[in-house]
Amino acid sequence: MGVLITINQILMAGVAITAFSLLLYSLTFNLRERVARSFAMILFCLVIVYSAESLASVAPNNAELELWLRLQWLGIVFLPPAYLHFSDALLATTGKPSRGKRRWAIRLSYVLAVLFLAMLPLGLLVGDLVPDSQPAPYLQPVLGTDLFMVVYFVSIAMSWYNFVRAYRRSATSTSKRRIGYLLVGSVAPVLGSFPFLLFSSDFAAQHRLTFWIFSILTNFLVGGLIVMMAYAVAFFGVALPDRTIKSRLFKWILRGPVTASITLALTTIVRRAGELYGLPYNALVPIVMAASILTGQYLVTLTFPVLERWLLYGNDKDEIEVLRSLEHRLITRNDLRQFLEMVLAAVCDRLQVKGAYVAALKPEGLEIIVRVGKTFFDEEQKTTELASLIRSPAADMFNWGEDLLLPLVDQNEEGEPSILGLLGISGGAQLILDEEQQQVLNSFSERVLLALQDRRLQEGVFRSISELTTKTAYIQQLQAAGRYDQSGLLNGEIPLSAADFSQWVKDALSHYWGGPKLTESPLTKLKIVQSVLNRYDGNTSNALRAILREAIERVRPVGERRFTGEWVLYNILEMKFLEGKKVREIAMRLAMSEADLYRKQRVAIEAVAKAILEMEAQNGHTNELPKSE
Repeated sequence: MGVLITINQILMAGVAITAFSLLLYSLTFNLRERVARSFAMILFCLVIVYSAESLASVAPNNAELELWLRLQWLGIVFLPPAYLHFSDALLATTGKPSRGKRRWAIRLSYVLAVLFLAMLPLGLLVGDLVPDSQPAPYLQPVLGTDLFMVVYFVSIAMSWYNFVRAYRRSATSTSKRRIGYLLVGSVAPVLGSFPFLLFSSDFAAQHRLTFWIFSILTNFLVGGLIVMMAYAVAFFGVALPDRTIKSRLFKWILRGPVTASITLALTTIVRRAGELYGLPYNALVPIVMAASILTGQYLVTLTFPVLERWLLYGNDKDEIEVLRSLEHRLITRNDLRQFLEMVLAAVCDRLQVKGAYVAALKPEGLEIIVRVGKTFFDEEQKTTELASLIRSPAADMFNWGEDLLLPLVDQNEEGEPSILGLLGISGGAQLILDEEQQQVLNSFSERVLLALQDRRLQEGVFRSISELTTKTAYIQQLQAAGRYDQSGLLNGEIPLSAADFSQWVKDALSHYWGGPKLTESPLTKLKIVQSVLNRYDGNTSNALRAILREAIERVRPVGERRFTGEWVLYNILEMKFLEGKKVREIAMRLAMSEADLYRKQRVAIEAVAKAILEMEAQNGHTNELPKSE
């Protein structure tokens, strides 16, 4: 009997841990969804019920025991309205929102819960403690307990009715399956919160073994059903692929409830085994606790990738592996800089020179990517002249002042030689290189060329990914909207992020005077653009161009145009997109660095995007973003 009681206590604490962990998950990832919020309320009630029951089972005296048993009723009282609220939110996702009756029923259930809670400290909801009863202590039922049970079962019945309606309204097998999980899992809160001892104490006292076995099975079942409900709820309102949601929840459960429950079980067993042998303080308890946590996390880290591929990837294993490997294989600007710094440091050490640098050739001229040591390369004076000098491919190194320069030559799409940049060695013009040094220098230049080639290729990858991001995000949002309510697929009013909208504005401005990014822009679907089509004979490009121009004018400060700080954003927009000037020319005119110019340009584009949304709102339409096609 003692073994069964210990197992039951461990399982009760495990359910409390699981509910609390899943509560944190709901609050972290999909709190904006009404279904997830109402489910979080159910989990909160279960956390209170099971935590109080676990603490009551090990209470050292009757006063503390009664305190925990009464606190347990805080979760029991609020579970029926939370349950009803959850079922209403689920039914609404299937396209059946409340017309008023369900909403008032939920409000009434919360009011009744508050009244029952007020009765608790007065002894009107439950009576006095029965401390010596078998198989476990409990609070005596009173008239208020019977009234609560009536409300309890009415609320549960209404909730299950809503669950069944939601299940019948599901049109696809996937949504039926997930709502079916919720329908089955909804048994858990009832089993976990119902105060069986209040109404079956005589039977439990006569059949103690049956009671504890039933309690163990109930707690084990409740833990599994809670996880089942959390799995189904995790998909609501989340614009991510199903495999990503499953993977995130699976890892969360392994790292949280599973590891914590195993740790709790092992430490409890070790502590009670010590007490059995007359050792009230067992030094093994903290050791077992630390070892359990570390081992659990280690095993999750080691086995989760294998379990993820086996359970979640399905037929997409190869594609997902390629996507996962991109994070480790792509070279960022900082990665490129670190690699080139390492190569240049090796060049300086091997040739015993005072400095070296790498410059990339771009349409506007040479740009120094990285330099080490002492260099005297004057970008403002030399880059333009030197860029024009090396645009004709040269295979050999040459001197430039006191520097030794090695052109970094690649082949373009036609197979012709094309210079990507150059490797410069400060003070290298005076060097007399032997054959070995020449080979070493050529080897270093090949490594630099390889890095620049990879970076140029990956910049194209980044551009492609950026172009796909907006459309992919929209598809994922449609997927999230249509998982349970198929009408969500027809809803064109799903807003995208402000970053996506700003990207649309930037693309349209970049082709302001004509181009596919203007003619095919999602901004043409804006109602403010549609409203001015008649002025431009139905030409959407001209209509969008006019809207962009008006938005830019809204960024313009009051007064005569000047080149002061107040006018920076407007001047950037005017010169970059309307006048088509080059970045270097604009930076010189505004007396700022190119890096600062790009930062200011981003702010200016965001200001234009905000102005367009304000125009849309002022035109009498909602402040929603158009859908991307």
